Amino acid sequence: MKILLTAINAKYIHSNLAVYNLRAYAAHYAKGMDDSDTVEIGEYTINNQMEDILEGIYKAKPDVLMFSCYIWNIAYVEELSEEFHKLCPEVPIWVGGPEVSYETESFLRQHPQITGVMIGEGEKTFCELAEYYAGEIRSDKEVKETQKIKQSAKLREIAGIAYRNEEEIIFTAPREMLDLSDIPFCYDKAGDFKNRIIYYESSRGCPFSCSYCLSSVEKQLRFRDTELVKKELQFFIDREVPQVKFVDRTFNCNHVHAMEIWSYIKEHDNGITNFHFEISADLLREEELALIGTMRPGLIQLEIGVQSTNGATIKEIHRTMQLERLKEVVKEVQKHENIHEHLDLIAGLPFEDYDTFARSFDEIYELRPNQLQLGFLKVLKGSYMYEHAKEYEIAYHSRPPYEVLKTKWLPYEDVLKIRQVEEMLEVYYNSGQFEVTMKVLGVLFQSAFFMFQELGKFYERKGYFGMSHARIRRSEILLEFTEEIAGGNITEDEQRNFTDICKNLDHPEILDIIKESLIFDLYYRENCKSRPAWAKDLSAWKQVTRAYCKNGKQSHVECFFYRFPDKGERVLKELPEHTEKPLYALFDYTDRDPLDHQAKVTWIMEEEDAGLCSH
Repeated sequence: MKILLTAINAKYIHSNLAVYNLRAYAAHYAKGMDDSDTVEIGEYTINNQMEDILEGIYKAKPDVLMFSCYIWNIAYVEELSEEFHKLCPEVPIWVGGPEVSYETESFLRQHPQITGVMIGEGEKTFCELAEYYAGEIRSDKEVKETQKIKQSAKLREIAGIAYRNEEEIIFTAPREMLDLSDIPFCYDKAGDFKNRIIYYESSRGCPFSCSYCLSSVEKQLRFRDTELVKKELQFFIDREVPQVKFVDRTFNCNHVHAMEIWSYIKEHDNGITNFHFEISADLLREEELALIGTMRPGLIQLEIGVQSTNGATIKEIHRTMQLERLKEVVKEVQKHENIHEHLDLIAGLPFEDYDTFARSFDEIYELRPNQLQLGFLKVLKGSYMYEHAKEYEIAYHSRPPYEVLKTKWLPYEDVLKIRQVEEMLEVYYNSGQFEVTMKVLGVLFQSAFFMFQELGKFYERKGYFGMSHARIRRSEILLEFTEEIAGGNITEDEQRNFTDICKNLDHPEILDIIKESLIFDLYYRENCKSRPAWAKDLSAWKQVTRAYCKNGKQSHVECFFYRFPDKGERVLKELPEHTEKPLYALFDYTDRDPLDHQAKVTWIMEEEDAGLCSH
């Protein structure tokens, strides 16, 4: 008897923790299974062709097929299960995961090819299902009517499932929650870890009750024994896994637990492995801040959920957050320049209109995190938001990922405008490819949100959306945009959104600064094979290049007449001043920043005795 646990991940680099946990638990605890009974894992991605996945599943010849279901793959699961059932109608098909654990009966009635659903936490449930199929189906594959009754009776004894018996949908008793430490380590037989993100959990549940999140449904917060966690993390460290991503919903909700794990990671750092944590920043204590401030740059990264800074919204979504404390913590983390921090906002929440969301955006953008993720509300089955969607007049997509279309406070037109902001934010900020230029442009605008909105409107007018643009072309578009705003080709109403600095500067001077900042950004990331049209002639400073570029393509010298800010200066209050004498920046690609992989920059003064100044 063979059970195939099928995972369809969002990307190749991702792994599916759920199916690995199911296999490990069954291998450890299942009774009545012999050596011929196997549990195999089939991992694919949503980028695979549907036909190729179907072929892979068919060739695996499973006796039982199971799918792990999430919003990003449920459409694949529905189609694959339907087509596979046509080929192998005798093979039971089971599903599990958050996307099928709610409104389970309607799901089963809509998909008659599905045998049953594992509801909620699945490890023990799957173990018992594996025992059931090993004892029943393997022994007699020609199931008789009398045997069907017997089988149904045995299925009824398995807690935490819903299954079809002819036309009837049967729900068994709810499954009790596991002791998290009873789940065996699931990656000891996972094979090659290179170029993969390994997902790991040291806790389940969440102490908070955010209305948009399914984690709030599970009220019981459980922790894995820290000694077990340390042992398992050492496994990843020894194998130099590139990244371990903790899926704990609020990793630092238990101070002692967080300190033990962070201390262990620091003490056993291999110089390679990165650990990712989702945290609540306002819960961080001084002891924790002191510890992470001493870590190797790039050892950990922090994802911090903000969602909104609007007080009425925060209250309505039942979120616990001290905004001012959160800001203090983020700034403290940034001081050491060793932690990549990622802040989140959600558009479409209750009591959040276009203007209040813009203020939320500006308030968080002012912190200049390494990344600012602008997401849209997803109305998830089983969540409080789902239950109250009519009250909030939320319209959302009927298909996954169930993203908001409009709300009582946010019409669809405004959603579309925010989507433009999101795309521009991803291209020009989160990519890290325009770090200096975005700092410079920020001096010209009263509002960062307005800056990205105007850039999005510019893209729309020019027909640039929906096109694949190379990096230099993105730079050219940004220069075009600057020419338009600097040239005064804007309405009086729009002018109110520009700073006095922008209004008082000459058009050519603004363009000169942006041209140089774009060149700086280009070479910050890589030694460009081709130079943009607006770049200076390299031959003018050949002797400087010969003097300082000792390692060929691994370094580059560029001439500037503006001195641009270093990383520690996250927000510019004034534009860089023009220098009479040229400045030379040496970009060293052998010494990159571990957080953003940008080259080390050394400023070379024209005078021999000026020395070198690192950026």
